[in-house]
Amino acid sequence: MARKNLSFPSSDGHQLSAILDLPDAPARAYALFAHCFTCSKNLKAVTNIAKSLNDAGIAVLRFDFTGLGQSEGEFADTNFSSNVADLVAAASYLEEHYQAPSILIGHSLGGTAVLQAAFDIASAVAVATIGSPSHPAHVAAMFEGDRAEIESCGQATVQLGGRPFVVKRQFLEDIERHALPESIARLRKALLVMHAPLDDIVEVDNASELFVHAKHPKSFVSLDNADHLLSREADSRYAGHVLAAWASRYLPAADAAMDAIAADDDATIARTAADGFRTDIVAAGHALVADEPARVGGTGLGPSPYDLLGAALASCTTMTLRMYAIRKGLDLRAATVSVRHSKVHAEDCADCETASGKVDEFQRELTVEGDLSREQRQRLLEIADMCPVHRTLHGEVQVRTKLKD
Repeated sequence: MARKNLSFPSSDGHQLSAILDLPDAPARAYALFAHCFTCSKNLKAVTNIAKSLNDAGIAVLRFDFTGLGQSEGEFADTNFSSNVADLVAAASYLEEHYQAPSILIGHSLGGTAVLQAAFDIASAVAVATIGSPSHPAHVAAMFEGDRAEIESCGQATVQLGGRPFVVKRQFLEDIERHALPESIARLRKALLVMHAPLDDIVEVDNASELFVHAKHPKSFVSLDNADHLLSREADSRYAGHVLAAWASRYLPAADAAMDAIAADDDATIARTAADGFRTDIVAAGHALVADEPARVGGTGLGPSPYDLLGAALASCTTMTLRMYAIRKGLDLRAATVSVRHSKVHAEDCADCETASGKVDEFQRELTVEGDLSREQRQRLLEIADMCPVHRTLHGEVQVRTKLKD
């Protein structure tokens, strides 16, 4: 992951401070990130999300809005409309110097802003919001006690996040002019709404309103017990992983694989480009990524082929145990299977038929939870060997390969 410190001009001529986070391999797409109200591009949650997107091969431009962080200008002179204009300027900068952004992501009011900016950023095919209000005017609740002074005096110094900010009457007037939910129906871009049900800054009803007004394709992901700022690292990393997986479906590489699957929907399709080991996979309509670790020349953006084979064995085992438990009425509450793959010398393998060279060995460990007797647990251990993938690995397998015209 490489990081570049940049700056670009806003529509008003102010230099906006930015960071471009780049993946180790050539970027498959660029994303534009808008931070939360009065926050900055350096918020830890933003950094973690950018890292997760980089791991998926997506470059991320994050910047400080006018008057915030290291950007020029006065916060008091900004408003929701100027934030939208900053986003459009950022997209233009990316298009001119790197690649036009395919993905727009916004946190809190930044998410509301990217929804508005998306109408003016033609390159964007996917838009995601995190804990965002459905109406820009929602932020006025943060300084409701100062509203009378703002309206009567034209401005007031208010405390936001423990810091003083000057808010002018024009800010209030501007946010009241935007009727966002009604306009989302015309967005015509993939939308992901992420929100924490226990968010005490922006209530989850805002997410419901955004989702209801949007047209498909649209998705909603609950951030469980996360707080508004995603201050726990686990929450921001989870949000980043979900964003990367969701966005990948709308990127060109995934589209190419989907075209292939449409022509042969019984097959699993894998496609590797010329710039590394990263491989885009479509299996049963689901997009996956495979790669090799950095120590062997890959970038670690996904599991290796042997990792995927181990995942097939592990998941097949848990499903087989579940099917058996249902059929026999066992109290199997959860089954966890750990699989490790290695190659061992044949002479060190007492029960192997091969006498020389190396043998593939899968070490499989089961954890079964529930009110189970010793006999039932032992039977589940035996049933594990009956999973179809296990039998395939032990049976005669023929792989027939041909070139396709």
